[in-house]
Amino acid sequence: MAAFRNLCVLVSRNVAHHARHTTLRVPSRGLATAKTPSSLFESLDTFADRHLGPDDGEVGQMLAKLGYDSMDAFVADTVPEKIRVSSASVSNESIPALSESELFLRAKELGKANKPFKSFIGMGYHNAVVPPVILRNVMESPAWYTPYTPYQPEIAQGRLESLVNFQTMVMSLTSMDIANASLLDEATAAAEGMVMSFTGTSGKKRTFFADNGVAPQTIAVLKTRAKGFGINLVVGDALSDLKDEALRADLCGVLVQYPDVNGVVKDFSGLAETVHASGALLVCATDLLALTMLKPPGEWGADIVLGNSARFGVPAGYGGPHAAFFAVTDKLKRKMPGRLIGRSRDVNGKPAYRLALQTREQHIRREKATSNICTSQALLANMAAMYAVYHGPTNLLRIAQKVHAFTQIIKDVVENYGYKAVSSQFFDTLTFDVSPVVEDAEPIHSAALAAGINLRRIDGRHVGLTLDESVGVEDLVSIINAFASAAAQAPISLHNLTVPSSTALPEDLRRTSQFLPHPVFNTHHSETEMLRYIYHLQEKDLGLVHAMIPLGSCTMKLNSTSSMIPLTWPEFASVHPFAPKDQVEGYDQVIKELESDLCKITGFHACSLQPNSGAAGEYAGLSVIRAYHESRGEGHRDICLIPVSAHGTNPASAVMAGLKVVPVKTHADGNLDLEDLKTKAEKHKDKLAAFMITYPSTFGVFEHGVQDACKIVHDNGGQVYLDGANLNAQIGSTNPATCGGDVCHMNLHKTFAIPHGGGGPGVGPICVAEHLAPFLPTHPIVSTGGEQAINAVAAAPYGSASILLISWAYIKMLGGNGLSDASRLALLNANYMAHRLSGHYTLRYKNGKGRVAHELLIDLAEFDKAAGLKVNDFAKRLQDYGFHPPTCSWPISTCMLIEPTESETLEEIDRFCDAMIQIRKEAEDVITGKQPKDNNVLKNAPHPISVIALSEEEWNRPYSRQTAAYPVPWLLEKKFWPTVSRIDDAYGDLHLICDCPSVEESASSL
Repeated sequence: MAAFRNLCVLVSRNVAHHARHTTLRVPSRGLATAKTPSSLFESLDTFADRHLGPDDGEVGQMLAKLGYDSMDAFVADTVPEKIRVSSASVSNESIPALSESELFLRAKELGKANKPFKSFIGMGYHNAVVPPVILRNVMESPAWYTPYTPYQPEIAQGRLESLVNFQTMVMSLTSMDIANASLLDEATAAAEGMVMSFTGTSGKKRTFFADNGVAPQTIAVLKTRAKGFGINLVVGDALSDLKDEALRADLCGVLVQYPDVNGVVKDFSGLAETVHASGALLVCATDLLALTMLKPPGEWGADIVLGNSARFGVPAGYGGPHAAFFAVTDKLKRKMPGRLIGRSRDVNGKPAYRLALQTREQHIRREKATSNICTSQALLANMAAMYAVYHGPTNLLRIAQKVHAFTQIIKDVVENYGYKAVSSQFFDTLTFDVSPVVEDAEPIHSAALAAGINLRRIDGRHVGLTLDESVGVEDLVSIINAFASAAAQAPISLHNLTVPSSTALPEDLRRTSQFLPHPVFNTHHSETEMLRYIYHLQEKDLGLVHAMIPLGSCTMKLNSTSSMIPLTWPEFASVHPFAPKDQVEGYDQVIKELESDLCKITGFHACSLQPNSGAAGEYAGLSVIRAYHESRGEGHRDICLIPVSAHGTNPASAVMAGLKVVPVKTHADGNLDLEDLKTKAEKHKDKLAAFMITYPSTFGVFEHGVQDACKIVHDNGGQVYLDGANLNAQIGSTNPATCGGDVCHMNLHKTFAIPHGGGGPGVGPICVAEHLAPFLPTHPIVSTGGEQAINAVAAAPYGSASILLISWAYIKMLGGNGLSDASRLALLNANYMAHRLSGHYTLRYKNGKGRVAHELLIDLAEFDKAAGLKVNDFAKRLQDYGFHPPTCSWPISTCMLIEPTESETLEEIDRFCDAMIQIRKEAEDVITGKQPKDNNVLKNAPHPISVIALSEEEWNRPYSRQTAAYPVPWLLEKKFWPTVSRIDDAYGDLHLICDCPSVEESASSL
């Protein structure tokens, strides 16, 4: 109570203190809809007025501050003239604008074009039941979907805790030592497992064996990834083919599916011994719900366990996004790709979570990296974790037992008709040999379709089906009657069914070990408690619901509610990725329109939406370039030129595509060194494959020589990959094709408003010039791509298909004019911010007219030299002001990269600038000696309530609590509190703990 009283006194004093000197400013911005419509019949709910932060008056103020009387004059000084495109290229004529209400109706129309069939196709995808408390309060909540990756853990403890729940859930169900915080999908997770197996032998063994029971989409992705690393991928029967001694001699790893794609449950314990005796790793793809009943892979010898967690409460969504899980043994933990959340402590000893170990390892290792993973599926992982928290081990087991029993019922009844199940050991999936009853499987499929059901089409003799939590008694009866109809048998009803008396799981593969004993999975089972737990966590995290998130190269713009609404409609959310094409005409139209619009925006000929992250787009684009060279008999071209300023995923993606990286220098002013590029392009002209360039550059400027650079590469036989991470600066002013590119990827989660989800999902489609279109990726189940397509790069044919709706809606509602205006306002906001911060901070790079692009790079090196203040000190202090810090120490270690986006109002931009200027004054106090270098308001930041509430005796800082917590008046009205003090990163890596507190640990903390 003493601490509470101290805090109350502080607040009352502080209110009185500020009241004497200032009046809280009331926003004066007028309603965007106050603009006079040109016609009575014009819509009043135009989206641009809601999306764009500055109104006309604010735009005029910012332009005037910069010395311009028009937006055109400003853009002329910002974007090089020779790359500017006609204003008609992206306009309402090329992309007409819809109002918010018109978009809603259009989305409803397309949703109705998707036929509401129920799919039991399986193959890794299920009809998940999303608990309403999770649907409404996590998936549909901006508090969960608008934050960024938790690189600032002091203001991200909520989702970090939830991601630890996810890791713990995976570790417990798989019985593995450690798990990461999710990967993109099951197929790419399997590819990561393959590469881990390969690099584990230092490349000395090149054969990776995939069992023929693995899902075909996974094998397709393995083929693509194996090619870049020179891995020899062999597909066959793992239990028999690996008896071949010659095959085992070169073996680096084996992938099995448990249960397999046809539903068969096999004992792989003997195989594990054989694989380990060969010095290889055993990788197992599995199903989390099945592991509540099946002996977990960690108990029979698997080294890596992976799969799709989506059946834990994440909609099918025509293929995604879904959170893959990835778990390994302890000896592999420091080689595991992706993000890992660990328990650490703050500087006061309070427990806290943080990103651990090799986080963003591709930025550290660049061309030495073996993975380009730059994101995860945080939002979906959090949903899956919440599902496990809500149900707990008891109810998860009940769900699994019901699904398994229903599957047994179908097998018993259908076999009575004369069909033959291929296995008597299964969990939720059956494959029937139908040839004893019918000549062809088509009558069964026809009867199923007539009942509104999709079964798995395997071949003319076999039919497959997979059950899930959504299956009710009516579904059970309908499935059975489809088989009965084809066999000319009388239909059955519920009273004909009997409950199985035993399980179809082999006795020695039944789970006997406990799972999910942790308190978090055994507490929040009522909706009241679950709702409170969700809100308890979300209140710890800063998102766009609180303030601007000015992360450079991240484009944290508005994720509008109007573009999010269709996402969870069952017409879109419940569609299986392998549903027949005539059932997905709505999705098909959305995809075609989005591809067309993206081509108009980029100036390219064709598009693939399959890559499900920006880094995946890089990899796909480079793989397309390699395929193009091979088609011309120039497969030997394997050199990729990359500027030293490039995003760290660029060199990592190049290596994954089988390319050798040659770095290109930049000048002191940040511009690409064209002479160095020319020298190296000519030196490698016989082997030059590609040149990767980000535009505008990661230094925050439009380089004038981009077309010259592209010409140098083309003249020497290479292709140009233009990284579209900064596309938000280009739209309507220039485009990647005009700049000279042959292929680019786009981050739909940046430029086109898909939420970042606290660290995923994302989408990274690629657009290509006409000569590269034939090589766009295909898919083994649903044909996509060109005539000479590379193999799949993602598990689903259209990647994270459901969230494509968000970008489709965003583009449709803004229209061409709105898209162009958005990019110009992004440029203006950044330049206004650069203007306001000038004189307080050093702007590292600008063009000859003094302009930056859509982001600005400020250098803080001078403060380190003068006072020992580092980038991190400024970042943590910004948290006290209620802001998420900009991108820190990248692309230059002493800098902050700041990107305000077009969605922020002038008031919010000024508020951020005011905070930065005030922090500069605080730094000056350290420089001049008014505050000690080792004990000051920056070094001690952030200041959570637990610190502010310290007693008078405990407060040992040479500044007041008011200065720590309320350095500016507006924080009295709206204050976001960091949950913990600054986190001890080194301690977390030295004491790596990546699961939830145990019962004993939880009890000891009470």
